Amino acid sequence: MPRVPITSMGYEKLKSELQRLQRTERPSVIKAIEEARAHGDISENAEFEAAKEKQGIIEGKIQELTDRIANSQIVELPTNVNGKVIFGCMVIVEDMETGEVNSYRLVGPYEADVQAGTISVTSPIGKALIGRGEGDEVKVQTPKGIRNIELLEIQP
Repeated sequence: MPRVPITSMGYEKLKSELQRLQRTERPSVIKAIEEARAHGDISENAEFEAAKEKQGIIEGKIQELTDRIANSQIVELPTNVNGKVIFGCMVIVEDMETGEVNSYRLVGPYEADVQAGTISVTSPIGKALIGRGEGDEVKVQTPKGIRNIELLEIQP
């Protein structure tokens, strides 16, 4: 499996979430299962079933985070972009139809969050912007249709 780029901040966030699940959530759900078992017959015990279901969800998240961490490759944020969009840089773009201006940091897919101002380098917009320079106009096929965007500024 190819390595997935991630910022050091994104990597630490994944590790922190994994530790929280392993040290807090997992022991908590194990205790809930033990308490539900202590109530007797588990065949008709809703608390036991709910705790077992929650345990399955937590174990799934732990496995997913473990896999993501194992497949990640930390890429340091750039200190200079030399006029081209690269992983980790901040871009300011304008939607040519709506005039809407947005700024995004290009990050790996494991840490992308449009609400937080980050987009994945593997997203349609991220792919279209990589290697482009300030003033470039780019047509991007997105789930909402074709968007024409202008790259206004690139920052490290």
